[in-house]
Amino acid sequence: MIRSICKLPSTLAGQMAANILSRSMASQAPQKMEDYFKGKKFIVTGSCAGMGEKITERLVDLGSFVYAVVEKEEGASKALPNTKQIFCDVSNWEDTYKKMYDIGPVHGLVNNAGVAVIEPFFDVTEHGWDKTLNINARALVRISQAVAKNMIDAGIKGSIVNISSTISTRAIPDHTTYCASKGAVNQITRTMAIELGKYGIRTNNVNPTVVLTRMGKIAWSDPEKSGPIMRRIPLGRFAETDDIANAVIFMLSDYSTMVNGTALVVDGGFLAG
Repeated sequence: MIRSICKLPSTLAGQMAANILSRSMASQAPQKMEDYFKGKKFIVTGSCAGMGEKITERLVDLGSFVYAVVEKEEGASKALPNTKQIFCDVSNWEDTYKKMYDIGPVHGLVNNAGVAVIEPFFDVTEHGWDKTLNINARALVRISQAVAKNMIDAGIKGSIVNISSTISTRAIPDHTTYCASKGAVNQITRTMAIELGKYGIRTNNVNPTVVLTRMGKIAWSDPEKSGPIMRRIPLGRFAETDDIANAVIFMLSDYSTMVNGTALVVDGGFLAG
C-alpha cells in the first residue's frame, strides 16, 4: 500500500496518507483520562489535611489505591477505604527512605508534605530555616529516590508531582525560608526530570497561589495581608483544593505523557501580570 502511494503525485499521495491515518485514529477511541487510574497505586505525602487530603480522596474516587503518608499516628484521621496510612516523619533521612522503599512499586507519587514558617528576613531562625528546607525540599528528594528506584526496578513509567508555589518565583514579604524552599523544589524537579526521564519517569511541579485549605482560610483572612495578592489575580479569587487536585490528576495521568520538567501554575493569572 505504501509503495503504491509513493508512485502517485505528491499532493494526492499526501492526501491519501492523511486519510488513512485519520481513519486509523478514528477507529481507536481515546481512553478517558479517569480510566487510567483504575487499579493503580499512588503515594501522597501530607495526606491528612488540605490539598493532600483532597488529592487522596480524588484518587480513591477514580479507583486507585493510595498510600497516605501521615506524620504522626496520634490525631491522624481515620484511613479512607482503598488507602493505607504510612506514619513517617519525612525529615528523618534514613527512616523515610526505608518506609517509602518498603511500600514497593507504585505508579505515581505526589510530594505534597510541606510546612510554612513565617519569619521576616531579619527574624529568620536556624530552627525555622532547617525545618522548612528539610521538609519542603530535602524530604522530597529522599522520598523520590526510594519511589523512583522501585519504579525503575519494576519497569514502571510513572509520574512524580511535586507541589511547589507561585512564590517560588515571585517573592512576598515575611516568607524568606518558604520562598527559598519552593525555589529549591523547582530546581529539584527540573533535575529529576532530566535524570529520570530516560527511565520513562516524568517529574513535574504544580505551583498554586494561595489555597483556601482550613489553615489557608485562617492565614489569609486579614484583607490587609490578602488584598495585595488578590488584586494581582485577574480571576479575582484564591484557589480551592479542588483546583489543585485537578491539576495533579492531569499530571499523574496518561494525558500528560509528554509533559516533563515543567510547572503547571494554578494561580488565576497571578504570575501573568
